[in-house]
Amino acid sequence: MFLRRPADRSSLCLKGRVPVKREFYYQDDRSNKFWTIEHAGNEYVTTHGRVGAKPRETHKQFATEDEAKREVENQIAAKLKKGYIEGAAPEYEEPDWASMFMSEDVFWRIIGLFNWKKTGDDEAVIEPAVKALAQMTVDDIKRFEDILNEKLYALDTEAHAREIGEDAYVPGKYSSPDWFLYVRCVVLANGPELYETVLADPTEMPKDMEFESLLTVGPTAFERKTGEDFDHVSAVSYESFSNKAGWPNAENA
Repeated sequence: MFLRRPADRSSLCLKGRVPVKREFYYQDDRSNKFWTIEHAGNEYVTTHGRVGAKPRETHKQFATEDEAKREVENQIAAKLKKGYIEGAAPEYEEPDWASMFMSEDVFWRIIGLFNWKKTGDDEAVIEPAVKALAQMTVDDIKRFEDILNEKLYALDTEAHAREIGEDAYVPGKYSSPDWFLYVRCVVLANGPELYETVLADPTEMPKDMEFESLLTVGPTAFERKTGEDFDHVSAVSYESFSNKAGWPNAENA
C-alpha cells in the first residue's frame, strides 16, 4: 500500500503567494500514518491520518507571517521527534508474526505494540501484543516468557527497590514483593530505551506506578493459541527477591 496524497488545495494561494507543502510519514509494526503541512503567508493547513483513510484537516491563521513560520517549524520539529520521516511513504507491509522467531528484537517489537491510547483498560492496552504473540509458535511464546523473566530478574535488586516511590524498600521495614514486581513491569512496558536506562541507573525507576498486566501477555497468548493453561517455568524467576546477587544484605532474600 502506498501513501495516498491528499488532493491539492488552492485555499492557501493567497495574495499571489505559492504555498509551500511538505509531507511526512510514520510507519511501525502497528502504524502507517501520514502528515502534511502547507504554508503560505500568515497561515498553514495540516492534513493527517492513516494511509488509505480520509485525511483530517486543520487550518490555522496567525497575526504575522513570521509567527506562522515559527509555528510551522515547531510543528515539523515535533513530528520529527516522534519519528516521522520526511517524504512519500514507501510500501507498507503488515508484520508477519507467524513467520518470525522470538529474539530480543522481536520481544521488544511485541512490547511496542501496546496501545497506550487505551490507558485505563489494561486488557485493551496489551491486546495488540497478545494478538501478535498468539500467531507465533508455542516455543516462541515460551521464549517470550523467558526473556520477560530474565529482564525483570535483572531489575530485581535492592538498589532498584529503594527507588520506587512511597513503597520503596527500607531495611527492617515490610516491603511488598508484589508491588516491587509490578513497578518493574512498568519499566519493561515502556520499551528498551527506558529499560536500559533504569538497569544502569536505579534512580530512574518509575515512582508509584504499576503495570501488572504485562505478566499476562505470554500466558494469555498461549491459552488463546492452544486452549490450554500456561504452565511454563523459566530458568530464572521474575518474583521479587529471587535475584540473590541483587540482594546481598536483605533479610527477605
